[in-house]
Amino acid sequence: MLSIEDRCLQATAVTPHWTPGGDSFWYRQKLDDEKYQFMFVHAANKIVRPAFDHRKLAEELGQKTGIDFDPHQLPFLWIETTPDGTTARFLAKEKKWEYGTELVEWDGSFKQESNSLMQVEEPSDPLSTSPVRVRFMNQTEGTLNLIWINFEGEPKNYGAIRPDEARSQETYSGHCWRLEDASSGKIKAIYRVPDTGHDAVIVNEPSPEDDAKSGDEAKIPAREDEEKTQDGETSDVKLDIRQYNLWMSETGTDGTVRTQISKNGTEEQPYDKIMVFKSPDNKFAIAWQFTPEQESSLHLLNYAPDDQLQPKLTKKQYLKPGDRVRVDRPRLFDLGTKTEIETSDALFANPYQMISLGWGVKNGKHEYRFIFNERGHQLMRVLAMGLDGTVRVLIEEKSDTFINYTNKLSYEVLKQSNMMIWASERDGYNHIYIVDLEKGEVKNQITQGQWNVRDVEHIDETNQQIWVSAYGFRQDEDPYHLNLVRVNFDGTSCQALTEGDGTHVWKWSPNNRFFIDTWSRVDLPPRTAVRSSETGSLQLMLHERTAHDLKENGWDPPERFSAVGRDGETLIYGIIIRPPQFDKTKMYPVLENLYSGPHDFSTPKRFESMLRLREWASQGYIVVILDGMGTNWRSKKFHDVAYKNLKDGGLPDRIAWMQEAAKTRPWMDLSRVGVMGGSAGGQNAVSALLHHGNFYKAAVADSGCHDNRLDKIWWNEQWMGYPVDESYEENSNTTHAGKLRGKLMLVVGGMDTNVDPAATMQLVSKLIKEDKDHELVFIPDGTHCEGMNGPALGRMKRFFKQHLSP
Repeated sequence: MLSIEDRCLQATAVTPHWTPGGDSFWYRQKLDDEKYQFMFVHAANKIVRPAFDHRKLAEELGQKTGIDFDPHQLPFLWIETTPDGTTARFLAKEKKWEYGTELVEWDGSFKQESNSLMQVEEPSDPLSTSPVRVRFMNQTEGTLNLIWINFEGEPKNYGAIRPDEARSQETYSGHCWRLEDASSGKIKAIYRVPDTGHDAVIVNEPSPEDDAKSGDEAKIPAREDEEKTQDGETSDVKLDIRQYNLWMSETGTDGTVRTQISKNGTEEQPYDKIMVFKSPDNKFAIAWQFTPEQESSLHLLNYAPDDQLQPKLTKKQYLKPGDRVRVDRPRLFDLGTKTEIETSDALFANPYQMISLGWGVKNGKHEYRFIFNERGHQLMRVLAMGLDGTVRVLIEEKSDTFINYTNKLSYEVLKQSNMMIWASERDGYNHIYIVDLEKGEVKNQITQGQWNVRDVEHIDETNQQIWVSAYGFRQDEDPYHLNLVRVNFDGTSCQALTEGDGTHVWKWSPNNRFFIDTWSRVDLPPRTAVRSSETGSLQLMLHERTAHDLKENGWDPPERFSAVGRDGETLIYGIIIRPPQFDKTKMYPVLENLYSGPHDFSTPKRFESMLRLREWASQGYIVVILDGMGTNWRSKKFHDVAYKNLKDGGLPDRIAWMQEAAKTRPWMDLSRVGVMGGSAGGQNAVSALLHHGNFYKAAVADSGCHDNRLDKIWWNEQWMGYPVDESYEENSNTTHAGKLRGKLMLVVGGMDTNVDPAATMQLVSKLIKEDKDHELVFIPDGTHCEGMNGPALGRMKRFFKQHLSP
């Protein structure tokens, strides 16, 4: 049975299907009792109405098929409309139909909707819980295989769709699907499910095979055709990698002559075949030589494999902190003399990551530009390599803690000028700057203030305007609320285009003239409007539910609460969820759902079902979730608390927050506080008992990263730094196992490829040596955090009931 929140989300969902031109769209509106209607919206003309007469269409379709239809349960979920909304087309009962003034059969082809089609195949998001129904329509000449890409990036066949047929598939937002020709195996489409209640995918001929590829080809970064001359003519000079080196092929009247250009490529240090960049005038070239990363395997023993009786050992390449990463080295070559021009790597030694930006110009001469992120993430540079071999700094970022490259690296080289949009936290918040690449200096700061730019949404170079998504732009609201902001390149006219106290999500029209703005809070149902992308002015409202409407049906909204943290001045934000049939005269144990991974914040901000948290509240707990210091998207100072300090987990702020909440909520029994978390949250949950066992009484940790030296390199070196020093040992839960107080349950899956199960098992070993009581739930074939979502859930409920009961 759907929750009140889920029913509300279905009723208010707007999935736009834009018509050619981008001024109008249709969407399917959910009604009561599994009924729905199609709505037509003309944003420019401020019109919203049913897309057609549902009753009349049902009657005419019934007459032509001999089947009775409910006007609001028609046998199709997708339509195609003309821009003025006068005609609708659809597929029903294996026939195509057109409905304007009357219903007729139609022999045309539907147009492909490509909003969610991808060029790169990616694993499905394992954390998504938003269900979506997708209708896949095959308009190719052959049968298509529908293939789900699982959480590990592996394909799983979900059956075939014959030509001119459609299939509805239940899936989840963030999941990835591949549609390929059943005979040839050629990929026709790669699709990522949007965060909507329903969607449609139409696969047409010709195949987008050249644009949508899977496997290794899909991972090749898109770049300009390097075989074109400055005038756009095809060059007779081609470059490629052979025998680990750069070779040049010249085609003339006497045939093709191949010459080896580089001399130092070896099997241990080859040149990269996809990282070769000719200058626009074809006189110079950059080729990347690299030292491969070390072989470092994650070994997993599956004690209960599906395909054999005996245990099976598997291994996966898996770098950990301190391991040798791939080291790239751009090298410059003169194609006229067929020699390398000497360059120095002094400004880009010891890289963790290098990113090519391609060729640019300084003083009329070409130069090659790239981004250098030093190992340890405390130094980042944008560099330019001149034709004489000199390397200059265009942008430099430094930090005594970390540069958040995993979440905040954002840049855009402008096409109409020698400028770059660059994001930086140099003033204490994440803002964007415009950089003069010719001079190698910041021209001006574009955004500023005590708020953060999350992403650059759109850039209009002609009018010198930029649209960004921003956290905390409205100072009188929750700082985690997201708004759409427009600003001029020079920093003037910075204004929010979204309105309404809540966090906003939006969908752009194809022509960028309008956007559909939906805002909500955990205690406010979604409201949806169509707005102007230029001014934010309201075109029309589509949905406007109130919390009062839901409360009349028994909805008890989560309570938003904020209190100062450990420093006595910084506000900490969270929510409180009460159990059903809540009785304020009783006292309830408190259960914290904890995840303090520094890459993000975890407290829900928008209206959603929160089924898992509600389920725990139904067990008789006051459930809380909040974000302490060390998490992302507040100030840089707030975030820096996590640096070399992951054992902190924001726990002092969490305790202060709960203590303040309990002062005015006597039904919160702080003598019975439990905590649960998975992955980084599992590390936090154990840390709560080790370092704050006087407050937390019981903890469950699933797939915990209990020692950061055992976890994946990119996540842990981002926050713990490089080289691996004593701080890693100091932050390890295993190091402090002897301090355990309270009751602990550890859950781990034997086939976890995200966090090495050894992190949990080494903690278990240390707890045994320290004679510390604990429970272990080992799931032999379990994957990452699978226990909390199924196999161990019953054990967890019994564990907390036993240890948090009066």
